[in-house]
Amino acid sequence: MNGEHILKKYEEDLVAFTQTLVRIQSYSDHEGELARCLRKKMEELDYDEVFIDETGNVAGRIGSGEKVVLFDSHMDTVEVNDEQDWLCPPFSGEIRDGRLYGRGSVDMKSALAACVYAAAAARDLGWTARKTVYVTGSVCEEFCDGESLRMLFENHKLKPDYVVICEPSDNTITLGHKGKAQVRVKTHGVSAHGSAPEKGVNAVYEMAEIIQRVEKRNSELTAAGNPHGTMVLSDISCVSASLNAVPSECAIYIDRRVVLGETEDDVKKEMDDLTAGKDASWEIGRLVRKSWTGVELCYDPLHSAWKIGEEHELTKACRRAYKDVFGNEPERYDFWDFGTNAVTPVRLGIPTIGFGPGEYKLAHMVNENCEVDKIKDACRFYTSLIKNIS
Repeated sequence: MNGEHILKKYEEDLVAFTQTLVRIQSYSDHEGELARCLRKKMEELDYDEVFIDETGNVAGRIGSGEKVVLFDSHMDTVEVNDEQDWLCPPFSGEIRDGRLYGRGSVDMKSALAACVYAAAAARDLGWTARKTVYVTGSVCEEFCDGESLRMLFENHKLKPDYVVICEPSDNTITLGHKGKAQVRVKTHGVSAHGSAPEKGVNAVYEMAEIIQRVEKRNSELTAAGNPHGTMVLSDISCVSASLNAVPSECAIYIDRRVVLGETEDDVKKEMDDLTAGKDASWEIGRLVRKSWTGVELCYDPLHSAWKIGEEHELTKACRRAYKDVFGNEPERYDFWDFGTNAVTPVRLGIPTIGFGPGEYKLAHMVNENCEVDKIKDACRFYTSLIKNIS
């Protein structure tokens, strides 16, 4: 059977499998059913090794060669709270006018299915000799970028030579993404009865100037030109003994997006400046979740931006794969403005790049959908990339 026949054979199953994945609800921390479905498919495709790790990630391996490449897609999705507004039911996996509809069709079950079949196709084409290919379905990415992947790497002593993050890019090679810091700022006051506020110190008033500084800082970042970072207050709350009392504590949450050239130390100094002269403290807004297997994930959202070079060997391999599939060199590259699981391999010094089917502007949206032909093209790209990696 020649290469085209092998790819065509898998493409028929690929689309049906993508529909199956979309039909399984897999909100963050509830990915168990999807994980078992994914493991079963990898076993059916004769992967050399398949396992679900302690955290609930699924990992499949084909080959045992020296060069190791890992394709990662997360299994979890955001929730649906507007089902009545959808063109097709959000868990129907319906195909309409050449597009597959449903929650996760873009973010990112189409890519997950494409990777699963690409590794098997590359093996059948003889392209996995002297290589090891991992395909992972990771958990809780929507809340904890990279944390479950970090635990997988650490617990299983896994350090690939290359990582491909398969987040949606509309099948455009993506060289990096912005960093982020999510920070909790607290101001401290003294409670008093509402009838005698002069006897207390209002923590909300103490926070008021900090909020103005946040707005001013965002204006400064924007004025610096493109690309630029951003800063926004995304949540606010206070602690008060009652509605008749002066608040003793006020807290805000700041979302800070970081561009290339800005460091984690820059962000920390920025937070010191924001709180200077106020009775205030700040900390990285640690998030604690419990995976579907019951394992605790502790996520500290502080990451620098990253970008792989256009002349890096991994980028060159992607260019060759792109030309194999589309018949021409890529006209442009992309750069995500959102975070991904890439933060883990990048922090470990592993060359990392992005590519996935689906328009990312449709992720998390009503009527989320992905063009079926682009799912097939992504599978061909992943397959060819395995061939072109050396």
